[in-house]
Amino acid sequence: MKTSKVKQLCAVALAATLGMSILVGCGSNKGGDKAAASKQEITYNLGADPRTLDPALCTDTTGTTVLANAFSGLAELDENEKAIPGQAEKWDVSDDKLTYTFHLKKDLKWSNGDPVKASDYEYEWKRLLNPETASEYAYALYYLKGGEAYNKGKGNADAVGVKATDDNTLVVTLEAPCPYFLELTAQSYYFPVDQKVVESNKDWANDAKTLVSNGPFKITNYTIKDSVVLEKNENYYDKDKVKLDKLNLKFVAEETSAWASYKSGQFDVVDTVPKSDVQGALKDGSAKSFPNLATYFLSINVSDKAKAVDPNAAKVLSDPKVRKALNLAIDRQSIVDNVTKAGQIPAHGIVGKGIIGPDGKDYTEKTTYFDPKGNVEEAKKLLAEAGYPDGQGLPTLQLLYNPESGHGDTMQAIQDMWKKIGVNAELQSQEWKVFLTTRVQKQFELARDGWNADYVDPMTFLDMFQSTSDQNNCGYNNPSYDALIDAAKKELDPQKRFDIMHQAEDMLMNDMPVIPLYYYTRTIGIKDYVKGARVSVMNTIYFKNAYVEGKK
Repeated sequence: MKTSKVKQLCAVALAATLGMSILVGCGSNKGGDKAAASKQEITYNLGADPRTLDPALCTDTTGTTVLANAFSGLAELDENEKAIPGQAEKWDVSDDKLTYTFHLKKDLKWSNGDPVKASDYEYEWKRLLNPETASEYAYALYYLKGGEAYNKGKGNADAVGVKATDDNTLVVTLEAPCPYFLELTAQSYYFPVDQKVVESNKDWANDAKTLVSNGPFKITNYTIKDSVVLEKNENYYDKDKVKLDKLNLKFVAEETSAWASYKSGQFDVVDTVPKSDVQGALKDGSAKSFPNLATYFLSINVSDKAKAVDPNAAKVLSDPKVRKALNLAIDRQSIVDNVTKAGQIPAHGIVGKGIIGPDGKDYTEKTTYFDPKGNVEEAKKLLAEAGYPDGQGLPTLQLLYNPESGHGDTMQAIQDMWKKIGVNAELQSQEWKVFLTTRVQKQFELARDGWNADYVDPMTFLDMFQSTSDQNNCGYNNPSYDALIDAAKKELDPQKRFDIMHQAEDMLMNDMPVIPLYYYTRTIGIKDYVKGARVSVMNTIYFKNAYVEGKK
Protein backbone atom coordinates (compact mmCIF):
# COMPACT_ATOMS: atom_id res chain seq x y z
CA MET A 1 0.00 0.00 0.00
CA LYS A 2 1.33 3.44 -0.91
CA THR A 3 2.65 5.62 1.85
CA SER A 4 2.49 9.21 4.80
CA LYS A 5 7.96 4.12 23.38
CA VAL A 6 4.62 2.56 24.05
CA LYS A 7 3.65 3.56 27.60
CA GLN A 8 1.32 0.61 28.18
CA LEU A 9 0.88 -2.48 26.05
CA CYS A 10 -1.71 -5.17 26.53
CA ALA A 11 -0.28 -7.31 23.78
CA VAL A 12 3.22 -8.71 23.50
CA ALA A 13 5.36 -6.51 21.27
CA LEU A 14 6.95 -7.96 18.16
CA ALA A 15 10.03 -9.75 19.37
CA ALA A 16 12.44 -9.62 16.46
CA THR A 17 9.60 -9.86 13.92
CA LEU A 18 6.83 -7.68 12.60
CA GLY A 19 4.23 -10.42 12.56
CA MET A 20 2.12 -8.89 15.30
CA SER A 21 0.06 -5.77 15.70
CA ILE A 22 0.00 -3.79 18.93
CA LEU A 23 -2.98 -2.86 21.03
CA VAL A 24 -2.70 0.61 22.48
CA GLY A 25 -3.48 1.46 26.09
CA CYS A 26 -5.77 -1.45 26.83
CA GLY A 27 -7.56 -1.08 30.14
CA SER A 28 -8.38 -4.02 32.33
CA ASN A 29 -12.09 -3.49 31.95
CA LYS A 30 -11.95 -3.97 28.15
CA GLY A 31 -14.17 -0.98 27.59
CA GLY A 32 -16.70 -1.63 30.32
CA ASP A 33 -18.14 0.70 32.99
CA LYS A 34 -15.28 3.23 32.94
CA ALA A 35 -15.50 3.55 29.18
CA ALA A 36 -19.22 4.11 29.44
CA ALA A 37 -18.55 7.12 31.69
CA SER A 38 -16.51 8.84 28.95
CA LYS A 39 -17.79 10.31 25.72
CA GLN A 40 -17.11 7.64 23.14
CA GLU A 41 -15.74 9.83 20.38
CA ILE A 42 -12.24 10.03 18.91
CA THR A 43 -10.82 12.64 16.55
CA TYR A 44 -7.93 11.30 14.47
CA ASN A 45 -5.94 13.42 12.02
CA LEU A 46 -4.96 11.27 9.06
CA GLY A 47 -3.10 14.10 7.35
CA ALA A 48 -3.43 13.74 3.59
CA ASP A 49 -6.79 13.73 1.87
CA PRO A 50 -7.61 10.27 0.41
CA ARG A 51 -7.65 10.18 -3.38
CA THR A 52 -10.79 8.03 -3.31
CA LEU A 53 -12.86 5.87 -0.96
CA ASP A 54 -13.80 3.38 -3.65
CA PRO A 55 -12.25 0.03 -2.52
CA ALA A 56 -11.46 -0.87 -6.12
CA LEU A 57 -9.51 2.33 -6.73
CA CYS A 58 -8.04 3.27 -3.34
CA THR A 59 -4.27 2.73 -3.10
CA ASP A 60 -3.03 5.17 -0.44
CA THR A 61 -2.74 4.46 3.27
CA THR A 62 -5.02 7.32 4.31
CA GLY A 63 -7.88 6.01 2.22
CA THR A 64 -7.34 2.41 3.27
CA THR A 65 -7.45 3.42 6.95
CA VAL A 66 -10.91 4.86 6.35
CA LEU A 67 -11.98 1.75 4.46
CA ALA A 68 -10.52 -0.62 7.07
CA ASN A 69 -12.81 0.88 9.70
CA ALA A 70 -15.88 1.23 7.51
CA PHE A 71 -15.77 -2.07 5.61
CA SER A 72 -15.25 -5.73 6.45
CA GLY A 73 -13.97 -8.55 4.26
CA LEU A 74 -14.47 -12.29 4.26
CA ALA A 75 -11.63 -12.48 6.78
CA GLU A 76 -10.25 -10.02 9.30
CA LEU A 77 -6.73 -9.94 10.73
CA ASP A 78 -5.83 -10.78 14.32
CA GLU A 79 -2.97 -9.33 16.38
CA ASN A 80 -0.54 -11.60 14.50
CA GLU A 81 -1.82 -10.38 11.10
CA LYS A 82 -3.34 -13.81 10.47
CA ALA A 83 -6.77 -14.39 8.98
CA ILE A 84 -9.72 -15.00 11.29
CA PRO A 85 -13.41 -15.14 10.32
CA GLY A 86 -14.90 -11.80 9.32
CA GLN A 87 -17.99 -11.68 7.16
CA ALA A 88 -17.38 -15.37 6.49
CA GLU A 89 -18.14 -17.55 9.49
CA LYS A 90 -15.97 -20.34 8.07
CA TRP A 91 -14.29 -21.59 4.92
CA ASP A 92 -13.36 -24.91 3.38
CA VAL A 93 -10.15 -25.42 1.42
CA SER A 94 -9.69 -28.22 -1.11
CA ASP A 95 -6.83 -30.70 -0.72
CA ASP A 96 -4.97 -29.14 -3.65
CA LYS A 97 -5.31 -25.66 -2.04
CA LEU A 98 -6.92 -24.28 -5.19
CA THR A 99 -10.56 -23.99 -4.17
CA TYR A 100 -11.87 -21.97 -1.22
CA THR A 101 -15.53 -22.15 -0.27
CA PHE A 102 -16.55 -19.26 1.98
CA HIS A 103 -19.73 -19.50 4.04
CA LEU A 104 -21.01 -16.04 4.94
CA LYS A 105 -22.60 -15.32 8.29
CA LYS A 106 -26.38 -15.23 8.24
CA ASP A 107 -28.36 -11.99 7.96
CA LEU A 108 -25.42 -9.72 7.11
CA LYS A 109 -26.48 -6.19 6.22
CA TRP A 110 -25.07 -3.09 4.61
CA SER A 111 -25.19 0.14 6.58
CA ASN A 112 -28.32 1.12 4.60
CA GLY A 113 -30.10 -2.10 5.55
CA ASP A 114 -29.58 -3.94 2.25
CA PRO A 115 -28.58 -7.59 2.68
CA VAL A 116 -24.89 -8.38 2.11
CA LYS A 117 -24.80 -11.22 -0.39
CA ALA A 118 -22.05 -13.44 -1.70
CA SER A 119 -22.85 -11.94 -5.09
CA ASP A 120 -21.64 -8.55 -3.80
CA TYR A 121 -18.17 -10.07 -3.44
CA GLU A 122 -18.32 -11.66 -6.88
CA TYR A 123 -19.48 -8.39 -8.39
CA GLU A 124 -16.76 -6.27 -6.78
CA TRP A 125 -13.88 -8.64 -7.49
CA LYS A 126 -14.86 -8.81 -11.15
CA ARG A 127 -15.43 -5.05 -11.19
CA LEU A 128 -11.88 -4.53 -9.91
CA LEU A 129 -10.48 -6.85 -12.60
CA ASN A 130 -12.54 -5.23 -15.34
CA PRO A 131 -10.00 -3.34 -17.48
CA GLU A 132 -12.47 -0.46 -17.77
CA THR A 133 -12.23 0.10 -13.99
CA ALA A 134 -8.48 0.76 -14.35
CA SER A 135 -7.71 -0.40 -10.82
CA GLU A 136 -4.06 -0.20 -9.82
CA TYR A 137 -4.69 -3.21 -7.60
CA ALA A 138 -5.98 -5.47 -10.37
CA TYR A 139 -2.77 -7.48 -10.21
CA ALA A 140 -3.59 -8.39 -6.58
CA LEU A 141 -6.51 -10.46 -7.91
CA TYR A 142 -4.45 -12.28 -10.51
CA TYR A 143 -4.39 -15.08 -7.94
CA LEU A 144 -7.93 -15.88 -9.11
CA LYS A 145 -8.22 -18.33 -11.97
CA GLY A 146 -8.75 -16.33 -15.14
CA GLY A 147 -8.22 -13.03 -13.32
CA GLU A 148 -5.18 -11.85 -15.26
CA ALA A 149 -6.63 -12.94 -18.61
CA TYR A 150 -9.82 -10.96 -17.97
CA ASN A 151 -7.92 -7.87 -16.82
CA LYS A 152 -5.72 -7.96 -19.93
CA GLY A 153 -8.65 -8.34 -22.31
CA LYS A 154 -7.81 -11.95 -23.14
CA GLY A 155 -10.63 -13.54 -21.16
CA ASN A 156 -14.07 -12.76 -19.84
CA ALA A 157 -15.70 -12.18 -16.47
CA ASP A 158 -17.54 -15.50 -16.52
CA ALA A 159 -14.23 -17.37 -16.58
CA VAL A 160 -12.89 -15.64 -13.44
CA GLY A 161 -12.62 -18.01 -10.48
CA VAL A 162 -15.15 -16.43 -8.15
CA LYS A 163 -18.80 -17.50 -8.05
CA ALA A 164 -21.65 -16.91 -5.64
CA THR A 165 -23.51 -20.23 -5.61
CA ASP A 166 -26.19 -18.79 -3.32
CA ASP A 167 -26.64 -15.70 -1.14
CA ASN A 168 -24.32 -17.05 1.56
CA THR A 169 -21.76 -19.12 -0.35
CA LEU A 170 -18.79 -17.88 -2.38
CA VAL A 171 -16.60 -20.36 -4.25
CA VAL A 172 -13.15 -19.11 -5.22
CA THR A 173 -10.75 -20.95 -7.52
CA LEU A 174 -7.08 -19.94 -7.70
CA GLU A 175 -4.54 -20.21 -10.49
CA ALA A 176 -2.04 -21.73 -8.06
CA PRO A 177 -1.87 -22.34 -4.30
CA CYS A 178 -1.28 -19.11 -2.39
CA PRO A 179 -0.14 -19.41 1.26
CA TYR A 180 -1.45 -15.94 2.15
CA PHE A 181 -4.71 -15.89 0.21
CA LEU A 182 -6.89 -15.75 3.32
CA GLU A 183 -4.94 -12.72 4.53
CA LEU A 184 -5.52 -11.09 1.14
CA THR A 185 -9.29 -11.34 1.62
CA ALA A 186 -8.93 -8.98 4.61
CA GLN A 187 -7.42 -6.23 2.43
CA SER A 188 -9.42 -3.25 1.18
CA TYR A 189 -9.23 -4.27 -2.49
CA TYR A 190 -11.00 -7.55 -1.58
CA PHE A 191 -13.82 -5.75 0.26
CA PRO A 192 -17.32 -6.07 -1.23
CA VAL A 193 -19.52 -3.20 -2.34
CA ASP A 194 -23.31 -2.93 -2.47
CA GLN A 195 -23.92 -3.74 -6.13
CA LYS A 196 -27.30 -2.02 -6.20
CA VAL A 197 -25.84 1.26 -4.91
CA VAL A 198 -22.75 1.25 -7.12
CA GLU A 199 -24.68 0.54 -10.31
CA SER A 200 -27.25 3.25 -9.59
CA ASN A 201 -24.75 6.10 -9.06
CA LYS A 202 -21.35 6.43 -10.75
CA ASP A 203 -20.27 8.99 -8.12
CA TRP A 204 -21.34 6.85 -5.17
CA ALA A 205 -17.89 6.96 -3.51
CA ASN A 206 -17.89 10.77 -3.25
CA ASP A 207 -21.03 11.15 -1.12
CA ALA A 208 -21.65 9.92 2.42
CA LYS A 209 -25.27 9.20 1.47
CA THR A 210 -24.17 6.56 -1.02
CA LEU A 211 -20.89 5.43 0.61
CA VAL A 212 -22.61 2.33 1.93
CA SER A 213 -20.37 0.04 3.99
CA ASN A 214 -20.52 -3.21 5.95
CA GLY A 215 -17.93 -2.70 8.71
CA PRO A 216 -17.94 -1.57 12.35
CA PHE A 217 -18.55 2.06 11.36
CA LYS A 218 -20.68 3.76 8.72
CA ILE A 219 -19.77 6.95 6.87
CA THR A 220 -22.16 9.73 7.84
CA ASN A 221 -20.29 12.74 6.47
CA TYR A 222 -17.59 13.19 3.85
CA THR A 223 -16.14 16.59 3.07
CA ILE A 224 -13.31 16.38 0.57
CA LYS A 225 -10.08 18.02 1.82
CA ASP A 226 -11.54 18.29 5.31
CA SER A 227 -12.84 15.16 7.00
CA VAL A 228 -14.77 11.91 7.07
CA VAL A 229 -17.11 11.19 9.97
CA LEU A 230 -17.69 7.57 10.94
CA GLU A 231 -20.39 6.48 13.37
CA LYS A 232 -21.15 3.11 14.89
CA ASN A 233 -22.85 0.86 12.35
CA GLU A 234 -25.84 -0.73 14.04
CA ASN A 235 -26.13 -3.16 11.11
CA TYR A 236 -22.62 -4.57 11.67
CA TYR A 237 -22.65 -8.25 12.61
CA ASP A 238 -20.28 -7.68 15.56
CA LYS A 239 -21.75 -4.35 16.72
CA ASP A 240 -21.75 -5.33 20.40
CA LYS A 241 -17.95 -5.13 20.42
CA VAL A 242 -17.93 -1.60 19.00
CA LYS A 243 -17.70 0.90 21.88
CA LEU A 244 -17.09 4.13 19.98
CA ASP A 245 -20.09 6.16 18.90
CA LYS A 246 -18.14 8.38 16.54
CA LEU A 247 -14.75 8.51 14.82
CA ASN A 248 -13.82 11.86 13.25
CA LEU A 249 -11.08 11.50 10.63
CA LYS A 250 -9.47 14.82 9.74
CA PHE A 251 -7.23 15.74 6.78
CA VAL A 252 -4.98 18.50 8.13
CA ALA A 253 -1.91 18.08 5.91
CA GLU A 254 0.36 20.60 7.65
CA GLU A 255 1.87 18.46 10.38
CA THR A 256 3.01 21.35 12.61
CA SER A 257 -0.55 22.66 12.78
CA ALA A 258 -1.89 19.16 13.38
CA TRP A 259 0.62 18.57 16.18
CA ALA A 260 -0.33 21.86 17.83
CA SER A 261 -3.99 20.83 17.69
CA TYR A 262 -3.07 17.48 19.23
CA LYS A 263 -1.12 19.11 22.03
CA SER A 264 -4.04 21.44 22.77
CA GLY A 265 -6.48 18.55 22.91
CA GLN A 266 -8.37 19.12 19.65
CA PHE A 267 -7.06 15.83 18.23
CA ASP A 268 -6.88 12.55 20.15
CA VAL A 269 -4.66 10.84 17.58
CA VAL A 270 -2.36 12.26 14.89
CA ASP A 271 -0.77 10.20 12.16
CA THR A 272 2.56 12.04 12.06
CA VAL A 273 4.79 13.93 14.46
CA PRO A 274 6.97 16.81 13.17
CA LYS A 275 10.58 15.69 12.91
CA SER A 276 11.71 18.45 15.27
CA ASP A 277 9.36 17.13 17.95
CA VAL A 278 9.79 13.37 17.56
CA GLN A 279 12.53 12.71 20.10
CA GLY A 280 11.02 14.92 22.78
CA ALA A 281 7.54 13.48 22.18
CA LEU A 282 8.80 9.92 22.47
CA LYS A 283 10.61 10.83 25.68
CA ASP A 284 7.61 12.46 27.36
CA GLY A 285 5.16 9.84 26.09
CA SER A 286 3.02 12.16 23.98
CA ALA A 287 4.04 10.09 20.96
CA LYS A 288 4.63 6.37 20.60
CA SER A 289 6.69 4.38 18.14
CA PHE A 290 5.39 1.21 16.49
CA PRO A 291 6.89 -1.39 14.16
CA ASN A 292 5.98 -0.87 10.51
CA LEU A 293 6.59 -3.39 7.76
CA ALA A 294 7.39 -0.87 5.04
CA THR A 295 10.21 0.48 2.91
CA TYR A 296 10.87 4.10 1.87
CA PHE A 297 12.55 4.40 -1.53
CA LEU A 298 12.98 6.43 -4.69
CA SER A 299 11.49 5.31 -7.99
CA ILE A 300 13.50 5.98 -11.15
CA ASN A 301 11.41 6.28 -14.29
CA VAL A 302 12.86 3.65 -16.61
CA SER A 303 9.67 3.28 -18.66
CA ASP A 304 9.12 4.25 -22.27
CA LYS A 305 7.16 7.27 -21.01
CA ALA A 306 10.34 8.76 -19.50
CA LYS A 307 11.40 10.18 -22.87
CA ALA A 308 8.28 12.33 -23.00
CA VAL A 309 9.23 13.97 -19.70
CA ASP A 310 12.82 14.80 -20.68
CA PRO A 311 14.68 12.76 -23.33
CA ASN A 312 18.09 13.78 -21.98
CA ALA A 313 17.26 12.70 -18.44
CA ALA A 314 15.66 9.52 -19.75
CA LYS A 315 18.84 8.59 -21.60
CA VAL A 316 21.00 9.20 -18.52
CA LEU A 317 18.71 7.30 -16.14
CA SER A 318 18.44 4.35 -18.53
CA ASP A 319 22.05 3.50 -17.64
CA PRO A 320 22.27 1.12 -14.64
CA LYS A 321 25.68 2.57 -13.75
CA VAL A 322 24.15 6.01 -13.28
CA ARG A 323 21.34 4.58 -11.18
CA LYS A 324 23.82 2.67 -9.01
CA ALA A 325 25.94 5.80 -8.63
CA LEU A 326 22.93 7.74 -7.37
CA ASN A 327 22.26 4.91 -4.94
CA LEU A 328 25.80 4.75 -3.57
CA ALA A 329 26.02 8.52 -3.12
CA ILE A 330 23.36 8.36 -0.40
CA ASP A 331 24.32 8.00 3.27
CA ARG A 332 21.20 6.46 4.76
CA GLN A 333 22.61 6.36 8.26
CA SER A 334 22.99 10.12 8.17
CA ILE A 335 19.41 10.52 6.97
CA VAL A 336 17.86 8.45 9.77
CA ASP A 337 20.16 9.95 12.41
CA ASN A 338 19.93 13.59 11.40
CA VAL A 339 16.75 14.01 9.35
CA THR A 340 14.01 11.52 10.13
CA LYS A 341 15.11 10.87 13.76
CA ALA A 342 12.35 8.35 14.57
CA GLY A 343 14.22 5.07 14.79
CA GLN A 344 14.10 4.19 11.10
CA ILE A 345 16.60 1.58 9.93
CA PRO A 346 18.86 2.25 6.91
CA ALA A 347 17.72 0.03 4.05
CA HIS A 348 19.96 -2.33 2.10
CA GLY A 349 17.23 -3.93 -0.06
CA ILE A 350 13.63 -3.37 -1.09
CA VAL A 351 11.88 -6.00 1.08
CA GLY A 352 11.12 -4.66 4.55
CA LYS A 353 12.54 -6.07 7.77
CA GLY A 354 10.52 -8.40 9.96
CA ILE A 355 9.47 -11.28 7.68
CA ILE A 356 10.65 -14.58 9.08
CA GLY A 357 11.37 -17.32 6.57
CA PRO A 358 11.05 -21.11 6.83
CA ASP A 359 14.61 -21.23 8.19
CA GLY A 360 13.61 -19.07 11.17
CA LYS A 361 15.69 -16.11 9.97
CA ASP A 362 14.64 -12.64 8.86
CA TYR A 363 14.40 -12.49 5.08
CA THR A 364 16.62 -9.39 4.99
CA GLU A 365 19.62 -11.21 6.48
CA LYS A 366 20.49 -12.28 2.94
CA THR A 367 19.79 -8.98 1.22
CA THR A 368 22.62 -6.57 1.96
CA TYR A 369 23.14 -5.32 -1.57
CA PHE A 370 25.16 -2.22 -0.67
CA ASP A 371 26.57 -0.38 2.31
CA PRO A 372 23.71 1.73 3.72
CA LYS A 373 26.26 4.45 4.50
CA GLY A 374 27.03 4.71 0.81
CA ASN A 375 30.33 4.86 -1.04
CA VAL A 376 31.04 8.20 -2.69
CA GLU A 377 34.26 7.09 -4.36
CA GLU A 378 32.59 4.07 -5.95
CA ALA A 379 29.69 6.29 -7.03
CA LYS A 380 32.12 8.67 -8.78
CA LYS A 381 33.82 5.72 -10.46
CA LEU A 382 30.51 4.42 -11.82
CA LEU A 383 29.60 7.86 -13.14
CA ALA A 384 32.95 8.10 -14.91
CA GLU A 385 32.45 4.63 -16.44
CA ALA A 386 29.05 5.78 -17.68
CA GLY A 387 30.72 8.72 -19.42
CA TYR A 388 30.01 11.45 -16.88
CA PRO A 389 33.22 12.06 -14.89
CA ASP A 390 32.44 14.26 -11.89
CA GLY A 391 28.95 14.65 -13.32
CA GLN A 392 30.14 16.42 -16.48
CA GLY A 393 27.54 16.23 -19.24
CA LEU A 394 24.70 15.33 -16.93
CA PRO A 395 21.46 17.30 -17.19
CA THR A 396 19.82 18.59 -14.02
CA LEU A 397 17.60 15.80 -12.75
CA GLN A 398 14.17 16.44 -11.30
CA LEU A 399 13.26 14.82 -7.98
CA LEU A 400 9.52 14.79 -7.25
CA TYR A 401 7.96 14.46 -3.80
CA ASN A 402 4.87 15.35 -1.79
CA PRO A 403 5.38 17.85 1.06
CA GLU A 404 3.33 16.05 3.71
CA SER A 405 5.16 14.27 6.55
CA GLY A 406 8.36 16.26 6.08
CA HIS A 407 9.48 14.47 2.90
CA GLY A 408 11.07 17.70 1.70
CA ASP A 409 13.77 17.48 4.40
CA THR A 410 14.76 14.00 3.21
CA MET A 411 14.78 15.06 -0.44
CA GLN A 412 16.95 18.08 0.45
CA ALA A 413 19.46 15.78 2.15
CA ILE A 414 19.59 13.53 -0.92
CA GLN A 415 20.01 16.56 -3.19
CA ASP A 416 23.03 17.65 -1.12
CA MET A 417 24.56 14.15 -1.18
CA TRP A 418 24.24 13.91 -4.96
CA LYS A 419 26.08 17.21 -5.34
CA LYS A 420 29.13 15.49 -3.87
CA ILE A 421 29.41 13.32 -6.98
CA GLY A 422 28.59 16.15 -9.39
CA VAL A 423 24.88 15.41 -9.84
CA ASN A 424 22.50 18.36 -9.67
CA ALA A 425 18.88 17.69 -8.78
CA GLU A 426 15.96 20.09 -8.81
CA LEU A 427 13.32 19.43 -6.16
CA GLN A 428 9.67 19.60 -7.17
CA SER A 429 6.79 19.35 -4.70
CA GLN A 430 3.22 18.30 -5.51
CA GLU A 431 0.18 17.99 -3.25
CA TRP A 432 -0.62 14.36 -2.35
CA LYS A 433 -3.48 13.65 -4.77
CA VAL A 434 -1.69 15.29 -7.70
CA PHE A 435 1.56 13.58 -6.77
CA LEU A 436 -0.08 10.13 -6.79
CA THR A 437 -1.50 10.73 -10.25
CA THR A 438 1.80 12.06 -11.62
CA ARG A 439 3.66 9.05 -10.28
CA VAL A 440 1.17 6.50 -11.60
CA GLN A 441 1.17 8.14 -15.03
CA LYS A 442 4.99 8.08 -14.98
CA GLN A 443 5.29 11.79 -15.65
CA PHE A 444 8.47 12.14 -13.57
CA GLU A 445 12.20 11.48 -13.64
CA LEU A 446 12.82 10.46 -10.02
CA ALA A 447 10.16 10.36 -7.34
CA ARG A 448 9.75 9.68 -3.66
CA ASP A 449 8.02 6.36 -3.13
CA GLY A 450 7.24 3.92 -0.39
CA TRP A 451 5.42 0.68 0.22
CA ASN A 452 3.59 -0.62 3.25
CA ALA A 453 3.13 -4.38 3.24
CA ASP A 454 -0.34 -5.66 2.45
CA TYR A 455 0.47 -9.01 4.07
CA VAL A 456 3.46 -10.48 5.91
CA ASP A 457 5.36 -12.04 3.03
CA PRO A 458 8.20 -10.82 0.76
CA MET A 459 5.90 -11.08 -2.25
CA THR A 460 4.04 -7.93 -1.19
CA PHE A 461 7.22 -5.96 -1.95
CA LEU A 462 8.25 -7.88 -5.06
CA ASP A 463 5.30 -8.55 -7.34
CA MET A 464 4.50 -4.85 -7.74
CA PHE A 465 7.63 -4.58 -9.91
CA GLN A 466 6.36 -7.06 -12.46
CA SER A 467 5.81 -5.44 -15.84
CA THR A 468 2.06 -6.16 -15.57
CA SER A 469 1.59 -4.36 -12.24
CA ASP A 470 -0.07 -0.96 -12.14
CA GLN A 471 1.82 -0.29 -8.89
CA ASN A 472 5.07 -0.48 -10.85
CA ASN A 473 5.69 3.28 -10.75
CA CYS A 474 9.22 3.04 -12.11
CA GLY A 475 8.07 1.13 -15.20
CA TYR A 476 10.55 -1.71 -14.67
CA ASN A 477 10.21 -4.35 -17.39
CA ASN A 478 12.36 -7.45 -17.18
CA PRO A 479 10.88 -10.73 -18.51
CA SER A 480 13.32 -12.76 -16.40
CA TYR A 481 12.15 -10.96 -13.26
CA ASP A 482 8.52 -11.55 -14.24
CA ALA A 483 9.25 -15.24 -14.69
CA LEU A 484 10.87 -15.54 -11.26
CA ILE A 485 7.89 -13.90 -9.56
CA ASP A 486 5.50 -16.20 -11.41
CA ALA A 487 7.62 -19.20 -10.39
CA ALA A 488 7.63 -18.14 -6.74
CA LYS A 489 3.85 -17.82 -6.77
CA LYS A 490 3.54 -21.40 -8.02
CA GLU A 491 6.21 -22.97 -5.80
CA LEU A 492 4.76 -25.11 -2.98
CA ASP A 493 7.97 -25.78 -1.06
CA PRO A 494 8.34 -22.85 1.43
CA GLN A 495 12.13 -22.73 1.38
CA LYS A 496 12.38 -23.02 -2.39
CA ARG A 497 9.78 -20.29 -2.67
CA PHE A 498 11.86 -17.93 -0.50
CA ASP A 499 14.98 -18.83 -2.48
CA ILE A 500 13.27 -17.84 -5.72
CA MET A 501 12.12 -14.54 -4.21
CA HIS A 502 15.72 -13.85 -3.16
CA GLN A 503 16.81 -14.46 -6.76
CA ALA A 504 14.17 -11.99 -7.93
CA GLU A 505 15.33 -9.32 -5.51
CA ASP A 506 18.95 -9.97 -6.55
CA MET A 507 17.92 -9.14 -10.12
CA LEU A 508 15.89 -6.08 -9.11
CA MET A 509 18.71 -4.61 -7.04
CA ASN A 510 21.24 -5.28 -9.81
CA ASP A 511 19.08 -3.42 -12.33
CA MET A 512 18.21 -0.80 -9.66
CA PRO A 513 15.08 0.92 -10.98
CA VAL A 514 14.44 1.83 -7.34
CA ILE A 515 16.73 3.18 -4.62
CA PRO A 516 15.83 1.84 -1.13
CA LEU A 517 16.39 4.42 1.60
CA TYR A 518 15.14 3.11 4.94
CA TYR A 519 12.82 0.67 6.65
CA TYR A 520 10.03 2.50 8.37
CA THR A 521 9.02 2.71 11.97
CA ARG A 522 5.77 4.49 12.74
CA THR A 523 5.60 7.33 15.23
CA ILE A 524 2.14 8.64 16.04
CA GLY A 525 0.61 10.85 18.68
CA ILE A 526 -2.03 8.94 20.62
CA LYS A 527 -3.48 10.04 23.93
CA ASP A 528 -3.30 7.69 26.91
CA TYR A 529 -7.08 7.73 27.26
CA VAL A 530 -7.48 6.10 23.84
CA LYS A 531 -7.72 2.41 24.65
CA GLY A 532 -7.95 -0.76 22.60
CA ALA A 533 -6.95 0.64 19.19
CA ARG A 534 -4.92 -1.87 17.17
CA VAL A 535 -1.91 -0.46 15.36
CA SER A 536 -1.11 -2.83 12.53
CA VAL A 537 2.43 -3.30 11.25
CA MET A 538 0.87 -2.59 7.85
CA ASN A 539 0.22 1.06 8.70
CA THR A 540 -3.46 0.90 9.62
CA ILE A 541 -5.12 1.69 12.94
CA TYR A 542 -8.23 -0.37 13.63
CA PHE A 543 -10.79 1.21 15.96
CA LYS A 544 -13.30 -1.66 16.12
CA ASN A 545 -12.38 -2.41 19.75
CA ALA A 546 -11.25 1.10 20.71
CA TYR A 547 -12.83 3.20 23.43
CA VAL A 548 -12.18 6.30 25.51
CA GLU A 549 -11.45 6.00 29.22
CA GLY A 550 -10.41 8.76 31.59
CA LYS A 551 -10.46 11.70 29.20
CA LYS A 552 -10.67 14.92 31.21
